[in-house]
Amino acid sequence: MKIAIINGPNLNLVGVREPEVYGGQSLDAYLQELVKAYGNVEFELLQSNHEGELVDAIQRVGFSVDGIVLNAGAYTHTSVALADALRSVTSPAIEVHISNVHAREEFRHRSFIAAACRGVIAGFGLDSYRLAVEAIIKWATP
Repeated sequence: MKIAIINGPNLNLVGVREPEVYGGQSLDAYLQELVKAYGNVEFELLQSNHEGELVDAIQRVGFSVDGIVLNAGAYTHTSVALADALRSVTSPAIEVHISNVHAREEFRHRSFIAAACRGVIAGFGLDSYRLAVEAIIKWATP
Protein backbone atom coordinates (compact mmCIF):
# COMPACT_ATOMS: atom_id res chain seq x y z
CA MET A 1 0.00 0.00 0.00
CA LYS A 2 1.30 3.45 -0.96
CA ILE A 3 -0.09 6.77 0.22
CA ALA A 4 1.19 10.23 -0.68
CA ILE A 5 0.73 13.05 1.81
CA ILE A 6 1.13 16.40 0.09
CA ASN A 7 1.14 19.66 2.05
CA GLY A 8 0.94 23.19 0.73
CA PRO A 9 2.11 26.62 1.78
CA ASN A 10 2.98 27.50 5.35
CA LEU A 11 2.29 24.00 6.68
CA ASN A 12 6.02 23.70 7.34
CA LEU A 13 5.36 26.20 10.15
CA VAL A 14 2.74 24.12 11.98
CA GLY A 15 3.77 23.95 15.61
CA VAL A 16 4.99 27.54 15.67
CA ARG A 17 2.42 29.26 13.45
CA GLU A 18 -0.81 30.25 15.22
CA PRO A 19 -0.72 27.47 17.83
CA GLU A 20 -4.24 28.41 18.92
CA VAL A 21 -5.44 27.28 15.46
CA TYR A 22 -2.93 24.58 14.45
CA GLY A 23 -1.66 23.30 17.80
CA GLY A 24 1.85 23.14 19.21
CA GLN A 25 3.16 19.95 17.58
CA SER A 26 5.06 20.25 14.32
CA LEU A 27 3.54 18.64 11.27
CA ASP A 28 6.83 16.85 10.57
CA ALA A 29 6.85 15.27 14.03
CA TYR A 30 3.23 14.18 13.69
CA LEU A 31 3.77 12.69 10.24
CA GLN A 32 6.78 10.72 11.48
CA GLU A 33 4.55 9.26 14.22
CA LEU A 34 1.95 8.40 11.56
CA VAL A 35 4.56 6.67 9.39
CA LYS A 36 5.67 4.57 12.40
CA ALA A 37 2.07 3.70 13.32
CA TYR A 38 1.37 2.38 9.82
CA GLY A 39 4.47 0.32 9.17
CA ASN A 40 2.72 -1.65 6.44
CA VAL A 41 2.12 1.52 4.39
CA GLU A 42 4.75 3.15 2.21
CA PHE A 43 4.37 6.92 2.55
CA GLU A 44 5.61 9.64 0.27
CA LEU A 45 5.71 12.96 2.12
CA LEU A 46 6.01 16.34 0.44
CA GLN A 47 5.56 19.93 1.52
CA SER A 48 5.97 22.92 -0.74
CA ASN A 49 5.11 26.58 -0.64
CA HIS A 50 4.96 26.60 -4.46
CA GLU A 51 1.79 25.75 -6.38
CA GLY A 52 3.60 24.31 -9.40
CA GLU A 53 5.59 21.92 -7.21
CA LEU A 54 2.33 20.65 -5.72
CA VAL A 55 0.89 20.11 -9.21
CA ASP A 56 4.10 18.27 -10.20
CA ALA A 57 3.84 16.07 -7.10
CA ILE A 58 0.22 15.13 -7.81
CA GLN A 59 1.10 14.26 -11.40
CA ARG A 60 4.17 12.25 -10.30
CA VAL A 61 2.38 10.06 -7.73
CA GLY A 62 -1.19 10.19 -9.02
CA PHE A 63 -1.02 7.04 -11.13
CA SER A 64 0.93 4.86 -8.71
CA VAL A 65 -0.32 5.41 -5.16
CA ASP A 66 -3.43 4.01 -3.53
CA GLY A 67 -4.44 7.46 -2.36
CA ILE A 68 -3.39 11.07 -1.92
CA VAL A 69 -3.89 13.04 1.27
CA LEU A 70 -3.78 16.71 0.26
CA ASN A 71 -3.68 19.69 2.55
CA ALA A 72 -3.32 22.44 -0.03
CA GLY A 73 -3.29 25.18 2.60
CA ALA A 74 -4.31 28.54 1.15
CA TYR A 75 -4.26 27.07 -2.38
CA THR A 76 -7.42 25.19 -1.40
CA HIS A 77 -9.32 28.43 -1.91
CA THR A 78 -7.60 29.64 -5.08
CA SER A 79 -6.13 26.89 -7.21
CA VAL A 80 -7.84 25.68 -10.34
CA ALA A 81 -4.47 24.12 -11.26
CA LEU A 82 -4.54 21.77 -8.25
CA ALA A 83 -8.16 20.80 -8.96
CA ASP A 84 -7.25 20.05 -12.58
CA ALA A 85 -4.23 18.00 -11.50
CA LEU A 86 -6.40 15.90 -9.16
CA ARG A 87 -8.92 15.31 -11.93
CA SER A 88 -6.11 14.28 -14.30
CA VAL A 89 -4.80 11.36 -12.21
CA THR A 90 -6.30 8.03 -11.23
CA SER A 91 -5.40 7.93 -7.53
CA PRO A 92 -8.25 9.09 -5.28
CA ALA A 93 -7.56 12.09 -3.07
CA ILE A 94 -8.80 13.33 0.27
CA GLU A 95 -8.68 17.03 1.07
CA VAL A 96 -7.63 17.59 4.68
CA HIS A 97 -7.48 20.60 6.97
CA ILE A 98 -6.15 20.80 10.50
CA SER A 99 -8.65 23.49 11.50
CA ASN A 100 -12.36 23.66 10.82
CA VAL A 101 -12.18 25.99 7.83
CA HIS A 102 -15.94 26.63 8.06
CA ALA A 103 -15.50 28.19 11.49
CA ARG A 104 -12.91 30.63 10.15
CA GLU A 105 -12.88 33.54 7.71
CA GLU A 106 -15.48 33.54 4.95
CA PHE A 107 -12.93 33.12 2.15
CA ARG A 108 -11.89 29.77 3.67
CA HIS A 109 -15.41 28.36 3.27
CA ARG A 110 -14.94 27.72 -0.46
CA SER A 111 -12.68 24.97 -1.76
CA PHE A 112 -11.60 24.81 -5.38
CA ILE A 113 -10.30 21.26 -4.90
CA ALA A 114 -13.08 19.54 -2.90
CA ALA A 115 -15.08 18.52 -5.98
CA ALA A 116 -11.98 16.77 -7.36
CA CYS A 117 -11.52 14.77 -4.16
CA ARG A 118 -13.27 11.67 -2.90
CA GLY A 119 -13.82 13.30 0.48
CA VAL A 120 -12.94 16.16 2.82
CA ILE A 121 -11.80 15.95 6.44
CA ALA A 122 -11.48 19.14 8.48
CA GLY A 123 -11.31 20.29 12.04
CA PHE A 124 -9.77 17.31 13.82
CA GLY A 125 -6.35 18.87 14.31
CA LEU A 126 -3.41 16.86 13.06
CA ASP A 127 -5.55 13.77 13.52
CA SER A 128 -7.28 14.78 10.26
CA TYR A 129 -4.32 13.12 8.52
CA ARG A 130 -4.82 9.82 10.37
CA LEU A 131 -8.51 9.83 9.49
CA ALA A 132 -7.64 10.31 5.82
CA VAL A 133 -5.08 7.49 5.92
CA GLU A 134 -7.65 5.19 7.54
CA ALA A 135 -10.17 6.01 4.79
CA ILE A 136 -7.65 5.24 2.04
CA ILE A 137 -6.70 1.95 3.70
CA LYS A 138 -10.38 0.95 3.79
CA TRP A 139 -10.87 1.82 0.09
CA ALA A 140 -7.73 0.07 -1.06
CA THR A 141 -8.07 -3.10 1.01
CA PRO A 142 -10.12 -5.77 -0.78
